Amino acid sequence: MKTPVSVLVLSSLLALTVWTTGDLSGSPAGYVVAGTPTTTNAAEGPEVVEDSMHEFMEYVFQPTYRRLKVTMAAEPVDNSGWKALKSDSLILAESCNLLFARLPEKNADDWARHATASRSEGSALYQAARGKDFVKATSAYKRMLNNCNACHRQFENGKHILVP
Repeated sequence: MKTPVSVLVLSSLLALTVWTTGDLSGSPAGYVVAGTPTTTNAAEGPEVVEDSMHEFMEYVFQPTYRRLKVTMAAEPVDNSGWKALKSDSLILAESCNLLFARLPEKNADDWARHATASRSEGSALYQAARGKDFVKATSAYKRMLNNCNACHRQFENGKHILVP
């Protein structure tokens, strides 16, 4: 009797997990269960890869914003539309966390306030998309962009204003 492929795959994954992590906790190698430390070296942590804020914004935020702008033009009609909305809103909300590693020398408190507000509204947009509530999503989207624009006005002299 042949062993089904699915059983072989699951057995291999279990063996790989035990081999790489040393336990059966179910946490794949390289991943951490919530509440456990992610590193044993306190010097490790977030590190800025691109020093230029312009480059960072252009390649992290801008493509996602552009996709989201198209998605937000009309209520999604199917699951793939909602999935795109959820994906881009989550990417933007989580990307706001990266802004805290890039505090400017001047007005760092304002920067952090803008990042926090943008992240909160991005999260509200994501939650509305999860609930397939386009009215709430539209409102959160506009509030998120208003927060992004407030930061752009302060730190970019009004350049790069986002339009819903």
